[in-house]
Formats: sequence, structure tokens, C-alpha cells
Amino acid sequence: MSATSAVHNRAVRWLKYFAAAATVGVIVASLELASVSYAGVAAPLLLLDVVIVARLWGTAPALVSAASGAAAYSYFFLPPEGFGIEDPEDWIAFVVFTVTAVIAGELASRAERRAAEAQAGQKEIQRLYQELQGAFERASEAEAARRNEQLKAALLDALTHNLRTPLTAIKAAVTALIRSGPWQPRSELSSEGRRELLQVIDEESDRLNRFIEGLSTPDRAEPAQPLHLRAVAVDDLVRAGLARAETVTRDHRVAVALDPDLPRVSVDEASITEVIYILLDNASKYAPVGSTITLRVGRDGERHVRVIVIDEGPGIAVEHRERVFEKFFRIPGRQSHDPRRGGIGLGLPIARRLVEAQAGWIWVDAIDGRGTSISMTLPVTIETPDAERPAAAALAMK
Repeated sequence: MSATSAVHNRAVRWLKYFAAAATVGVIVASLELASVSYAGVAAPLLLLDVVIVARLWGTAPALVSAASGAAAYSYFFLPPEGFGIEDPEDWIAFVVFTVTAVIAGELASRAERRAAEAQAGQKEIQRLYQELQGAFERASEAEAARRNEQLKAALLDALTHNLRTPLTAIKAAVTALIRSGPWQPRSELSSEGRRELLQVIDEESDRLNRFIEGLSTPDRAEPAQPLHLRAVAVDDLVRAGLARAETVTRDHRVAVALDPDLPRVSVDEASITEVIYILLDNASKYAPVGSTITLRVGRDGERHVRVIVIDEGPGIAVEHRERVFEKFFRIPGRQSHDPRRGGIGLGLPIARRLVEAQAGWIWVDAIDGRGTSISMTLPVTIETPDAERPAAAALAMK
């Protein structure tokens, strides 16, 4: 195979030499047919031929073309006709032509080699770039797979925590009821104690149901579980929310500020208690241990009461203040100070759904400096005679 290639390469090389000499013959024949014998016309054409041969076939064929051109220039265009040169000026013209032809051929050939090298270098760069891009893509896929596994692990941990908390309370209450046996006047567990345990079961079941609803339902304002709207005192809501959040806020100072003479609000007490718990839970996750969490309640116009939860945490950037209410969204790089309370980005979406289902609003306030402030408004109860209360409650919901 190598011998055949060598023979082929040698034949191609000699063919180029023959073709280079033949181009000179074509030019001379064309000038003879046109009856042109002036050296000033022949010289540029023969030099151009050398340049073209050099660009097409390289240095060696260009030298053949230059030698052939010099011979033809001397024989056909410098007097006397033939290879003899008598006039010194003709000798100068011949030497200049020969040297110019050789230099022009070499320069043209060198330019062609450089162009070929540049093209080869460009192809090599493209090949290396493609290899590098492929390596980056493979690395990105591996990194994406690793992060996906981390996300799955974090999601499972958060789901386990959010499901275990209400289930533990339900299990403890049910166990206490079973151990107490049927109620008797002298039972260790009083009637009031049994009622409290049943209330715990009911509240934690509702909490578990709301959490599962947040996982399974699309984004909409109306929760699947029907709401029971009634007039509720604001301080009762605050007290219930603080009691629910007592375990998650024990490492923080909780400051409560309620305006005097607050009207009652027309809400579902259990769901708004859950919203207050979610806000306090979020604040305690990201605010430094020992910092202050403020719960402030006041009037917001004539028809609403405004509840504000303020913490001293890292705050929420402007571009994330609406996205935090999207299901499963978490602020990049934001970690809870307690690794066991990472969360999965469902708390605030559930809170918004519950609040908006009761004609309220919830949003992230703009706040100067460090910290986060989240506000929600709740409709006040319009006090009317009993016969008109259903219509008034509906009016307050609008």
C-alpha cells in the first residue's frame, strides 16, 4: 500500500512539473497567434503565470514555470531570435525577469503555504473547541444529575419532616385516648382532656390535609377543603398562631404589637392560624438565632385588618418577592440555620391560597436594610342584625 502511494505521489509531482511548463507554452503560442512579439507584453504574462502556478501547485512547479518562462522570454521576445543575447540591455531584462519570476514564485508559494497552515490551524481550533464543548456538556450533565439527586434527597427529607410533625401529634393523642379507655366519671383523663385531644387530632388532620393539598393541586385561590367563615377576634388568632409556633420560635424573641380596639375579622379560624404559623415558621428558619421576630397587627382602612411578620434575616431580593409564592420555589443559596428544617417551597404558596380564598391579600413588603416583612390583610366583620349578617358577610368578601 505504501509503495503504491509513493508511485502515485511521484506521478502527480511530475504531472505538475509538466503542467507548469505547458502553461508557458500556452502563453507563448497565444502571443504568437496574436502576432505579439513585444517583450513588455510577454514579461508580465509570464510572471503572472509563475504566481498562479505557485499558488496552485507549490514552489517546485513554480520554479519549473519560471525557468521555462525565462527560456521562452529569451528565445521568442529578446532579439536576436533564439537563445543568443547581444544587447546588454536585453541581458539586464533577462536577468531581471528570471530573478523576478523566481522571487514571485517563492512568495506566492509561501503565501499559499501560510494560508493552508492557517486553515489547518483553524480546523484544529474548531476540533479542540468541539471537544471542549463536549467535555463541558458531559460535565454539566454529571453536575445536573448530582444536583438532581441532592434535590430529591432534600425534598424527601422535607416531606418526611412536614408529614411526621402532624402525624406524631395525631398518634400521641390517639394513644392517650386508647389508654384512657371508655370515659367514666373517675377516669384519669377528664372530659375536657379528651376534648382537647380530639381537637388536636382535628387540627393536625386539617394541617396534614392542607399540606397534601398543596402538593397535589394546581395553583388556584380556592382550597379543596371548604372554609367555615365566622367572626373571629384578632387576638384569638394571634394567640393560636403563637401557640402553634411556640416550638419553632423558642430560639428567638417574639415581639407582639396589637393596635387597640381591633374589629373582628370574617375568616376561617383554623386556616388563618395555619397562615400565621407558616409566617412565623419561615421567619424562624432564616433569621439568626436570638434575633427578634415581630408580629404586628393594625387597621388597614375601614374594611381590613393588616397582619405583619417582620424578621431580622437575610431579606428577600426584589426579583424574588413574587416568586416565593410559587410552588416549590426556593431562593438560590438560601439555607435554614437548622438543617432539619430546610423546607420545600410550599409554605408561602399554601398561605397565599388560604388568604386569598377569604378575600385577603398577602405579599412581601419592601423594607430598608436587613430583614423580611410579609403582610396580609383580612376582611373585617360588618356588625349587622342577625337577619342581615349573611348578606353583610358576603359583602365583606367582595
